[in-house]
Amino acid sequence: MICPKFRESGTMSPTYEIGQKVKIKPVKSQSTSPRDCSIEPYAGQIGEVVNYHWINPPAGGIFYIYTVRVEAGDKEIVLHQDEIEAI
Repeated sequence: MICPKFRESGTMSPTYEIGQKVKIKPVKSQSTSPRDCSIEPYAGQIGEVVNYHWINPPAGGIFYIYTVRVEAGDKEIVLHQDEIEAI
C-alpha cells in the first residue's frame, strides 16, 4: 500500500495544491536575511498557489517551493513550504 503523501514515483506529494488558498506566515527569526526582508511585506496576506516544484538536493530529502499569487496587487512570489499555511 502506498502512503497517501507519496506518489507512485516514490516522491512525496506536495502539501499544497494548485488553486489552493494559503496565508503567508510572518518571518520569525531574529536575524533577517535579504530573503526574509523581501517576504515580510506579504506576511498575513492571502494568496493562491499557481504552481509548485520539488527539489531533491544532493544531501537528500525532497522539499517543495510554491509560486503564490498574492491577492493584494496580483503579484506572484516564490515561497518555501514552511512560509505558508492553508486557510
